[in-house]
Amino acid sequence: MLELPIVDKKTPRNRKPDWLRVKLPIGENYKKVRSLVDKYKLHTICQSGNCPNMGECWGAGTATFMILGNTCTRSCSFCAVKTGRPSEYDEDEPRRVAEATRLMGVKHAVITSVNRDELKDRGAEIWYQTVRAVKEQSPETTIETLIPDVRGNWEALERMISAGQEVVSHNMETVRSLYRKVRPQAKYDRSLEQIQRTKAYGKRTKSGIMVGLGEKDEEVFAIMDDLLAHGCDVLTIGQYLQPTKMHLEVASYVHPDKFAEYHEVGMAKGFDFVESGPLVRSSYHAERHL
Repeated sequence: MLELPIVDKKTPRNRKPDWLRVKLPIGENYKKVRSLVDKYKLHTICQSGNCPNMGECWGAGTATFMILGNTCTRSCSFCAVKTGRPSEYDEDEPRRVAEATRLMGVKHAVITSVNRDELKDRGAEIWYQTVRAVKEQSPETTIETLIPDVRGNWEALERMISAGQEVVSHNMETVRSLYRKVRPQAKYDRSLEQIQRTKAYGKRTKSGIMVGLGEKDEEVFAIMDDLLAHGCDVLTIGQYLQPTKMHLEVASYVHPDKFAEYHEVGMAKGFDFVESGPLVRSSYHAERHL
């Protein structure tokens, strides 16, 4: 298979290639979304995760809400969300998320959360109540939930995904060989089982991975096969970007042509939809595959 070029992270030092440049957030829609997020005291993965697409998405009037606080019990080496001991969760949060979603007038809402491993139900009840609240206030809005690893608590998983959302996503994040370095508190096969159980429940399933962490092409193709074998319908592939100097360094900046190849291979293997590009994130253009 043709080997496409990458840009080494050391040449020149710390400089991103042109295809990773994004516009600064501007415009009335951006201001409206920001105002609603602030007014309802909500968290978004757009802000907490330093997403490069925040300007584009907020400018289009959409945002990915992050429930159950903004402090995660995990310490993944790629993620910008702060880690630590979370405070008590807010039981009024479902109502506020639903109200903000209605006021934004979004057609497809994306909801995610931090890991709450300290909670017996992993936060499943708040998940359930949030989806139900959005459905009640905005019955025409379709919902995608990007859920965390439930550590094998399959009762919690069922509660999370039984509220009526159309799509359930759980990100694998990286290839098997890099799991201990990238997701030290997660397990590759357990995440696959979570996707498989979600599919068996009758949901449209989705997962995402990052590249540029040192993986090989054959490993990317192998995780595609693993996901398909466990019932994954939709795959997203994006470039890993180092949030801070405390996080993993970028091993390589993957050329857009390579992302195009990943898209072609994934579709040929049998995914219903593959979103692949340098700036792609799991919730980026999430409405497309519906």
